[in-house]
Amino acid sequence: MKKRIKGMMSILLAASMGMTLLSGCGVKKIEDVKDTSAQTETTVTDAVTEEVVADTTETVDDSESSSEIVKADSGSLTIYTAFEDDQIDKYLESFYEKYPDINVEVIRESTGTLVAKVIAEKDAPVADVIWGTSASVLLQLEPYGLIKGYTPEGSDLLDPRFYDSENEEALWTGCDVYETAFLVNTELCDEMEIPVPHSFAELTDPMYEGLIVMPDPTSSGTGMLTVNGLISMMGEDAWTYMNDLNKNIACYTTSGSKPAKMAAAGECVIGISFGYRCATLLADGNPVEVVFPSEGCGWDVEANCLINKAEINPCAYTFLDWAISDEAMNKYATEYPITGRGVISSIPEGYSETPLENLCDLDLSKAALERDSIIDRFSPLLAGKEAN
Repeated sequence: MKKRIKGMMSILLAASMGMTLLSGCGVKKIEDVKDTSAQTETTVTDAVTEEVVADTTETVDDSESSSEIVKADSGSLTIYTAFEDDQIDKYLESFYEKYPDINVEVIRESTGTLVAKVIAEKDAPVADVIWGTSASVLLQLEPYGLIKGYTPEGSDLLDPRFYDSENEEALWTGCDVYETAFLVNTELCDEMEIPVPHSFAELTDPMYEGLIVMPDPTSSGTGMLTVNGLISMMGEDAWTYMNDLNKNIACYTTSGSKPAKMAAAGECVIGISFGYRCATLLADGNPVEVVFPSEGCGWDVEANCLINKAEINPCAYTFLDWAISDEAMNKYATEYPITGRGVISSIPEGYSETPLENLCDLDLSKAALERDSIIDRFSPLLAGKEAN
C-alpha cells in the first residue's frame, strides 16, 4: 500500500526589504514537499485519478436518497488536503492500519489554492474527498454543485458548531478547530525594548511599524479566519482597524504558517498565524511567546467533504467515516485542543487552558457568503506588501 503526496509550488519568503530583521519579505523561492515516511513518494506532476478496485464492499441502505451508499475497504483514493505537511502521515497512520488495501494519494495545497484547483477541475473532478480544509472556504464549492451531502458514521458525536448540522445530509464535517494566534520573538522584543503585544489593539501601535507579518486572506485560510474574526468582533469598524494595522505590516504571506516561522527565525518580530504552528515552534525551543489575542480569536474548522462526481468512489465513504472516528479524533487532539467533538483530551503545550472561551462568535456560513466581498475590499491593502 502506497501513498503519494503531490504538491504545487509553495511560495516562500527569502530576500531583504532593507533590514536584516525582515530578510524574509521579497524574493520568490520554490520549496518542494519533502518525503515524510517510507510510504510517501513525492512528485510535482498533476494528479491522475487511479481506477478504483473494490474487492470488498459494504452496502448501506438509505431510504431518503435515490441510490444506495456503497463502501469499500480496498481500491484507490485521491484526497485533497490543506493539513500541514508534518501532520498528514501522523494522522493517516491509523487509516493505513485499518485499511491496508486502500492506496491513498494525497495532494496538499494551501486552502485558497486547493479550492481554486477543485473549481478548475469541476468538469472532470480529480479528488474523491477533501480532508482538513477550512469549512468557510470549502463551502465556496457548493454553488458549483461540487459537494455531495453525506453524513458519516459518528457525526452525532460532533459538536453542532463544528459540522453541518443544518442539512439532512451534511455538506461537511469537522476534524479540528484552529484559531488566530501571534508568535512573538521575545529576544527581539528585549533587544528593541518593546513589550510583547497581547491584543489586536496593541498591534496598531506605531512602535510595531514594519515588525509584523500576516497571512494574505485572499490566498490563506489562516489569513481569512483572522479577518473573519475581526469583522465578527468589530463589524464595519474592522476595516478601519485593518487599515491602521496595515501601516505596521512588513509583508503578507501566502502561507498561514509562514509568519510564525519567520518570527521564530528572527525574520520579523510578530507573526500573525494559528495556534498549532505557534505552539510547535515554541515546543522546538525557539525564543518566542504564543499569544491568543485578548479580544478573542478568529477561527475556522478544518473540515471534510465528499466531492460530487458522476461515479462516487466507494473508498471515499470509508475514508470520511474514518476521518471523524475515535482513532482520528484522538490523533487530532494531540495537536489541537479543540477537535470536531470539542475538547476531548489534555491541552497540548503552548495553548490556552480555556481554548473554547478564546473563540469569538462566528457564523461560518455567513463568512463563506461574504468571502468574495472580503477579498475585494482587502486586496488594495496588499499593494507593495505582497510576499513573492
